[in-house]
Amino acid sequence: MSVQLAINKSGGGQSGTLDLSDAFGAAYNEALIHQVVTAYQAGARAGTRAQKNRASVAGGGAKPWRQKGTGRARAGTITSPIFRGGGRAFPASTRDYSQKVNRKMYRAAMRSILSELNRQERLVVVDDLSMDAPKTGALVKTLAALEAGKALVVLAEDNANIELSARNLNTVAVCNSHEIDPVSLLSFDKIVVTVDAVKNIDEALK
Repeated sequence: MSVQLAINKSGGGQSGTLDLSDAFGAAYNEALIHQVVTAYQAGARAGTRAQKNRASVAGGGAKPWRQKGTGRARAGTITSPIFRGGGRAFPASTRDYSQKVNRKMYRAAMRSILSELNRQERLVVVDDLSMDAPKTGALVKTLAALEAGKALVVLAEDNANIELSARNLNTVAVCNSHEIDPVSLLSFDKIVVTVDAVKNIDEALK
């Protein structure tokens, strides 16, 4: 089963249709999307926080005072958590937050996301996006003609002029078709993707 997507001109209007595989016509699977998005965000966590326990604190070689006769509670080391400067009783340690997601699950979630974006008319396929020089104003006009304010621009390959043009726009991001991820697709109102880029995505998700 094939899916037809309308091809828009960069200046506005339509120039035809594009036949794609059923990767853009998959059913919406909210549970799978939630699992993949959660795993993707968890993998981005650093998990580098660390505190010292009583074994990691310097010092503590000898008893701070003798066992009996001082009137104070017995103590074996000054690195105990009850002393100032001692180790933590339950210290935070480095941790790997990453979650395993099978490749089949990831691709199914991406197909579900892209299909839902298409059904909601948030996926805008454009015939071509090219700029001779970095011009933020020109990119703003192009996106306005496509009715895409807060947009993720997906290109077939890196384009320095478009990337530099979008650098000062806090509601626009640019990536190539091999760098898309579920979080980015869900974070923008519109996904503006070139014909060559959408073909690359379609081939990767078959």
